Amino acid sequence: MRPGGQPNMQQIMKQAQKMQQQVAQAQAELAEAEVTGTAGGGLVTVVVTGLGEFKSIKIDPKAVDPEDIETLEDLVLAAIHNGSEAVRELTEQKMGPATGGLGGLSLPGF
Repeated sequence: MRPGGQPNMQQIMKQAQKMQQQVAQAQAELAEAEVTGTAGGGLVTVVVTGLGEFKSIKIDPKAVDPEDIETLEDLVLAAIHNGSEAVRELTEQKMGPATGGLGGLSLPGF
């Protein structure tokens, strides 16, 4: 802080620029990352990018019962939720240090 309690604008701009670089790096890492969500002990597996795009789904033939489609549907949904949670955790891990723990501060585009 400068005399009179005024923040140094040049320092604030440097900090903002550094944060912007860290966020861009974290976003690049997320784009490259892939996480896996599973359900039913691995009967259903989904692969999700760090940006939340679903890349693939694998269903073990043991999970397919023509008489019980509802269980398979539940397993697929559970695997998707598991994969989405893994993406959320990865995003927090990558973006947390970049944003310096802004504590709920809303930034446009983030």
